[in-house]
Amino acid sequence: MIAGETAVLSLQNGWGNAPRIAGIVGEDKVLVGLTYHGGTLLGPGRVKHPGVGMTYIGELSGKATPRLDKVVETFRAAQIETTRSERILDEVWKKLALNACTLPVAGLLHLMSHELVAFDGAKSLMAAILKEVVAVAKAQGISLDYDERWAAITGLLEKAVGGKASMLQDVEARRQTEIEVINGAIVDAGKRTGVATPVNETMVWMIQAKQAHYLQAKA
Repeated sequence: MIAGETAVLSLQNGWGNAPRIAGIVGEDKVLVGLTYHGGTLLGPGRVKHPGVGMTYIGELSGKATPRLDKVVETFRAAQIETTRSERILDEVWKKLALNACTLPVAGLLHLMSHELVAFDGAKSLMAAILKEVVAVAKAQGISLDYDERWAAITGLLEKAVGGKASMLQDVEARRQTEIEVINGAIVDAGKRTGVATPVNETMVWMIQAKQAHYLQAKA
């Protein structure tokens, strides 16, 4: 199905997906993106859409290309607000910071999105996670500002009343989570760059233990 002009666009959470896809189809065919839309599956054919936000798409190389413009125009024609980014990895890590802070905390504490900023303990935990994410990003030359991210994350959570994090949905449904490509990606990058990530590593261990327990019971 992949021809000479085919582009493969990933809008997945976390990090590691683009290099893996590039290893199969070639880096020149990969477009990377992310979206701040949030959805909660209520049942068959019923989806709650509590979070509306920007979608970012870019070339791994950062270049502006005709195919990138075409994809962005297609998204906009579908009334999905979309921005072309020449620094898409910065945008990916901004979203990764959001996910690393919120998903495991929600999954472990069983809190709705807006509740994550209602309790000091949850906020302190997310702040500690974010500090490590910013340190790891900077060690790789990725532009990530702690104050900007913290304001964006808490502001988004305050507005997401009734929203449920995807990892909490996975835990409740006893499914495999994305922990390895969320906080696990932070831990892996920290090891490569010599940055300690004990809080993120703890999140990985705790979610993995919780996941192993319910998957074992489900088997």
